[in-house]
Amino acid sequence: MSDQSYQPTLSQLRAFVAVAEYRHFGTAAARLSVSQPTLSQALAALENGLGVQLIERSTRRVLVTPAGSALLAQAKVILDAADGFVATAAGVGDALAGALRIGLIPTVAPYVLPALLPALRSELPAVTPQVVEDQTARLLEALRGGALDVAVLALPSEAPGMVEIPLYTEEFVVVVPTGHALAGRDDLALDVLDELPLLLLDEGHCLRDQTLDLCRSVDAHPVSGDTRATSLTTVVQCVAGGLGVTLVPASAVAVETARGDLATARFAAPAPGRTIGLVFRASSGRAEKFGQLAELVRSVAPVLPLG
Repeated sequence: MSDQSYQPTLSQLRAFVAVAEYRHFGTAAARLSVSQPTLSQALAALENGLGVQLIERSTRRVLVTPAGSALLAQAKVILDAADGFVATAAGVGDALAGALRIGLIPTVAPYVLPALLPALRSELPAVTPQVVEDQTARLLEALRGGALDVAVLALPSEAPGMVEIPLYTEEFVVVVPTGHALAGRDDLALDVLDELPLLLLDEGHCLRDQTLDLCRSVDAHPVSGDTRATSLTTVVQCVAGGLGVTLVPASAVAVETARGDLATARFAAPAPGRTIGLVFRASSGRAEKFGQLAELVRSVAPVLPLG
């Protein structure tokens, strides 16, 4: 039976939400930057205080109990409100400060971070950035659960309850082996994608989905093989090895074509591409401050920002 006078702490609620979201104590502890014993103790204290089992533990898996499922949404609302309260209290200052958990998709992180992290140290010295690179779906899940403050990803996110600030647009560039028939051209039509040996990132990467959507828009049927890769670097090196061609965002061209016998080709205007933006919870109460972060990202973007 629960003690009606019991008041859970925010640390206990964060432990519960993190374990429920990640279904793994080690991962949840890492996301909260606490030790696993500390996380387990906080969760146990919450369950004891409420008199309710929230998480079912076993050696093989972690499950959310029916009672945990019923309380999870309220726990998230409380944490979001607490974060908003702290953010509003900090609003007397003009700049971001403290820990800032930033998520980035893998086709953005390697090309933005080398300039963004030094800029953060210089322009926002009170900020302590924490970087998470992951696929879009998992970044949005982490945003919803409060494990991230902001994410930099391709728009639109189509996620309810989120605010999106467009940062920059970039075209897609065809990367081919040196000596390829398309090398050096800047007048490609979209239907050139038809029957090309097009190499794609693995399932779950938004660049893969964007490329396939582009092919479908012109009824192109690229030749796909069994090559699988989870990074753009691997895909491009497969191109250098003669396994096919690929599309990369313009921001990645300089880095990814610096190694290997590679050339590029560009589409005629208007070239297909994508928009990258900053995404955060509408309920966070930090829109003005994240607007400052967006301006900083724009200033260091490896391609032209939105006008």
